Amino acid sequence: MKIEFARREDVSDILNFIKELAEYEKLADEVVADEQTLEHWIFDEKKAEVIFAVEDNERVGFALFFHNFSTFVGRAGLYLEDLFVKPKYRGKGYGKALLRELAKIANERGCGRFEWVCLDWNKPSIDFYKSLGAVSIDGWTIYRMCGERLKEFGK
Repeated sequence: MKIEFARREDVSDILNFIKELAEYEKLADEVVADEQTLEHWIFDEKKAEVIFAVEDNERVGFALFFHNFSTFVGRAGLYLEDLFVKPKYRGKGYGKALLRELAKIANERGCGRFEWVCLDWNKPSIDFYKSLGAVSIDGWTIYRMCGERLKEFGK
């Protein structure tokens, strides 16, 4: 197995992983991303990065991440937006390898934190994250504004 950074020509694979993750999370109807949009924001604007787990020239998992910032820590952090391993490859260390690579990147870049969210019902993932030593942050609720509400509010 190897971990490799995505390149511009990999945008269709990135979108396919996003769609597979959305299916797993029962959120497929929320995916509006397309290849052009992903290419623009990931490779032109450099607002996110992607790594793949690769086995025998097949991409078996991916992680999409970007930097955030903690005012309390006073430095950037690494935020994992998506992590997905294809079902037939789960339990073989690919997810752990992707997370370990992200932790390595966070350390190399001097990040103060490495964070992500997980759906409350996703017990297998929650158990997996806890087995790695990650902790949930109780007492915090994520708020979101998007779509028409975001446009209207931003006027």
